[in-house]
Amino acid sequence: MARCLFASDPFLPFQLRKPDAMFEIQPMNADTYRQQTRRSTVIIALIFLALAMLLSSAAVALFGTPGGDNLRFNVGGVFVAVLVMVALMRKVFWRQAWMAPAVYSWQLKRSLMSITNVMHHVTAAVERGDPVAMKLLRFYHLGLNQMHQLDGNSSDHGQLIREMDQHKERMQAQGIEIQQTRLDPAWLEALKQAPR
Repeated sequence: MARCLFASDPFLPFQLRKPDAMFEIQPMNADTYRQQTRRSTVIIALIFLALAMLLSSAAVALFGTPGGDNLRFNVGGVFVAVLVMVALMRKVFWRQAWMAPAVYSWQLKRSLMSITNVMHHVTAAVERGDPVAMKLLRFYHLGLNQMHQLDGNSSDHGQLIREMDQHKERMQAQGIEIQQTRLDPAWLEALKQAPR
C-alpha cells in the first residue's frame, strides 16, 4: 500500500490551483516527500530520454542521409522532445497524483516568492504594526520552514526559528492568530496599495 504524503491527501483528485486562489500549507512527511519527488523526477527524465531518442531517430530516418552529417536532425529531435515534454507537463502530468508533491512544492515556492518580491513592504508594514503584513510574514516563516524541512536544508534553520519565535510573540501580543497557513492573494494586493 502506498504511503500518503499529506495528512489528509488534498490532491486526490488533484486540481490546479488558480493563481488568484488561496494557497494552504499542508502538513507532510519530509522523507516521503523526497522519495515521491525523486520518483516523479525519474519518471519525467525517462520519458524525456525515450522521446528524445525516438524523435531524433525518426528525424534522422526521415530527413537524414546514411553516413552523412545528421547532427542537426538529432538536435531537432531533441528540441521537439523538449516541446512535447513541456506540453505533456502542462496538459497531462501536472494533474497526475504522482506529480502532486512536486506541484505542491512548486506552488509553495511560488507563494513564498510572491512575498519575497514585496518583502521590503512587508517588513516596513510589520514595523508599523499592520496586521495584514504580520499575517503575511507569519505565513512566509511557516512556508519557508516547511520548504527547508522538505528539501532537507538546515543551514539557516536556527536563524529562521529565532525570527519565527520573535514574530510569533509580537503577533500574540497584538492578539493576532498565529496559525497562518493560508496565503490570501488579497493580502498582497492590500499591502501593495497601502501608503508607505
